Amino acid sequence: MSYHGRRRHPRDDYGRDALETPEEKLRKNIINFGEVDPVQELPRLADQIFNYAPASVPAVTEGFRIGVTEQPYKIPYYAALLRLLHDRPAADAAPGSPSLGKQVLEDFWKGFQAFLDKQAWRETRLCVQFFAHLTVARVISVQSLYELLKSCTAVLDEFGVSHGRASKAGLCAAEGLMIAGSIIKQDTSLDVVEILTALQTYIESTKDAKTLVQPVIRLFVDTAVLEHAEEWLDCALAVLQTLNGSGFSQTADSYPQPYLAFPPWSEEPYNLPGVLVPPEVIELDGLTTESGEDAQPKKEEWPQCYVRLFENDLTPDPTTPVGFAIRSALVDTVDIFEVNRKDCARLLLEFPKWTLSGTFKPRPGAPPQSPVEGKDWQLESTLLETILGATFMLPESLYKSIYYIALITELCKSSPQTVGPAVGKSIRRLYALLADGLDVEVAHRFAEWFAVHMSNFGFQWVWKEWVPDLVLVSQHPKRTFMRRAVEFEIRLAYHDRIMRILPEPMREVDARVITAEAPGPEYEYDDAANPHHESAQALLTLIRGRAKPEDVMTHLETLRNGMMETVSNADTIVRSLVMQSLLHIGSRSFSHFLNAIERYLPLLRNLAAGQISTGGTSNAEARTDIMNGVASFWKNSRHMILIVFDKLMQYQIVDPTDVVGWTFAHYTEVVDGKRKATFNAFQWDLLKSALDKANGRVMFQRRKVAALRKEADDKAAKVIAGEGASMEVDSEARPDVIPAGESPQLTSAIKAFTVLTREQKSALARTLDGFVECLAVETVSAKVAEVITEHAWHNRANWEDEDWETWETWGWYRHWSRTYSPYLRNYMNTIGTVAFAKVSSKADPAVDLFRKTWNIATGQEV
Repeated sequence: MSYHGRRRHPRDDYGRDALETPEEKLRKNIINFGEVDPVQELPRLADQIFNYAPASVPAVTEGFRIGVTEQPYKIPYYAALLRLLHDRPAADAAPGSPSLGKQVLEDFWKGFQAFLDKQAWRETRLCVQFFAHLTVARVISVQSLYELLKSCTAVLDEFGVSHGRASKAGLCAAEGLMIAGSIIKQDTSLDVVEILTALQTYIESTKDAKTLVQPVIRLFVDTAVLEHAEEWLDCALAVLQTLNGSGFSQTADSYPQPYLAFPPWSEEPYNLPGVLVPPEVIELDGLTTESGEDAQPKKEEWPQCYVRLFENDLTPDPTTPVGFAIRSALVDTVDIFEVNRKDCARLLLEFPKWTLSGTFKPRPGAPPQSPVEGKDWQLESTLLETILGATFMLPESLYKSIYYIALITELCKSSPQTVGPAVGKSIRRLYALLADGLDVEVAHRFAEWFAVHMSNFGFQWVWKEWVPDLVLVSQHPKRTFMRRAVEFEIRLAYHDRIMRILPEPMREVDARVITAEAPGPEYEYDDAANPHHESAQALLTLIRGRAKPEDVMTHLETLRNGMMETVSNADTIVRSLVMQSLLHIGSRSFSHFLNAIERYLPLLRNLAAGQISTGGTSNAEARTDIMNGVASFWKNSRHMILIVFDKLMQYQIVDPTDVVGWTFAHYTEVVDGKRKATFNAFQWDLLKSALDKANGRVMFQRRKVAALRKEADDKAAKVIAGEGASMEVDSEARPDVIPAGESPQLTSAIKAFTVLTREQKSALARTLDGFVECLAVETVSAKVAEVITEHAWHNRANWEDEDWETWETWGWYRHWSRTYSPYLRNYMNTIGTVAFAKVSSKADPAVDLFRKTWNIATGQEV
């Protein structure tokens, strides 16, 4: 089954068999090869390809190309199939014609060159694996493969090479060498150490970046020491060093080599043509900010750190040759089949048949087999560790978390008796890591996965296992996880349902796991004792009656004028009344909320400008009052604050910078009732929503400007071409042939782009200021410097709430730095200079760590 280039639709296969041509059937047979027993099917499929007349090299090559790049676990067997195709020419070939295998290989190389030119790195790497297997089979010359691997490592020496490009090219060379290293080493003229040295030199240059993306963190450690995790390029280097030390003797125990069962190929091997890896593509659109920075972010990929959950006797160690081979094939399969999680789950559970015998424990009901020393791993635990490792990749996973969550759900449905226990072990292991420094973002994703997964299986979990942890302080990561997971589960079900499944100790109010009542709105003017109760009721009557915005404005003007005689904050009270009344009307449903907001948009925009009946420039105090009103109303159901803020930004009642500033300055006071200089997971959700809104607007406007420029250039080119064709050779150019200046639409779009980049820069600058005020100014709590020391960390069992809240703030600062690193690099000189002017110049470990994190994120020297 092919997923190349598009998503499949359930109706795609309707009537397909009746319409398939013989060539399409041949290609499909090659792609679907090995579904029962690949070794037994090899000669039969080779005969079918040989006997097909007339020979269709493109169809066969297409089958190989799709098979190799979309089914990586079959690559050794495709190499064996191509080796068989070298034994004789096609059925209708003329005497002296090259073998069918050679023709297919030559055509396959053209496809590989296309992948390389497009810098489709995964497809390129899988093709290199294919070539490496063919080299071991003596079909491809050793020298030409070695030169191909050297071309990949040459990328590592490029000036200013991005980590994403370097790591992908390095993995191409590393995986090719793992497979073909034994035969390359037999040629004394070839030095595999050159490839190892190039990899090691590059890896050493990335050691600082690893400190920001490790899933289990140690704030007191200056160098990247990975605990409960492995970095993928480090694993590749460790494997190559192990293989090189043993003369690559472990390769045969790590990769299937079915082609070695055939008679040795004695003809002249195929020489792969020389290649140069194309330079990195950098789009230049000429758009800059007002202060001259490049407004287009260059996405900087980080080292790939995968969390380890189990011991090496349960799941394969990726720093060993066989462990790396297994993990690489599984990761590629999970990535490729993102378009169809059901097929992905099926293929993952069938994965052992593509590995060497004894690699995994036999599944229940399967014939018994003798365990192999150093292997005999549990398939389901290996799959969970692989999928969760991809889910918890920092700063972000390759695909949205919901894909990985749905994939685990499909695995559980396909094999509940074996996958279910593996899920339980994974949850318990991650829960244990919460107290050992699990990164705050990983813990956040863990809570989301736990809640969604439980919702798919009746919320069945052994909560009583965690009852003893209720004695921990309230802000301990395990207690925080319980609250967050229960909050997510309530969103996915309802309060009473979740209350019933929790053990009695967790239902207690003092446990602070779940509230006694269902979370809902809190309309503070509903109480008749409130001094503004009657004013609120009058306003509600107008809104419920769908009064015109102008009539409501007139009413509010009168109300405010009356209040000003008795209170000093009349404007603030009026804004609170309006916001809470609109939210009270809209609390019945999301559509009610949108209708209320959209009907009174003119009023809200006037209030945001500090007025009622007239507009004006933005007023920071007025916007803060509006957000305070929203947060006060929905403080018991915090996700609604996020939803309402998003709509307020969408309607431009508040700006992203307003939301960022409110998140740091007012959130804890309004929602928690106490002002704190700390930062938690929900504040991160608000911050991320605001920054993504600002960045998204800039990217949208950039595309709009590019489209308008292209349209203007196309029109100018057509005018020049048309006029040039009609003019005499010696005549002078007419004035109207010269392209006109920018169109009004383009001028307007560029101005809007300038405004939006200013807003983007302002939001990022306010975020940095917020973290500076939390962690780096002289007036911060002593806990800021204390929790980052080794002594304090080893004494964390005695930490109080303030210690854990401060540690979490450090975690979210790290996550913001790595997540928005591409944008911070563009603006580091301007926003960094202003923010760090507030930082103390005295020697301080906290300030040093703050600066180091900033320097790593912005690509400066540490």
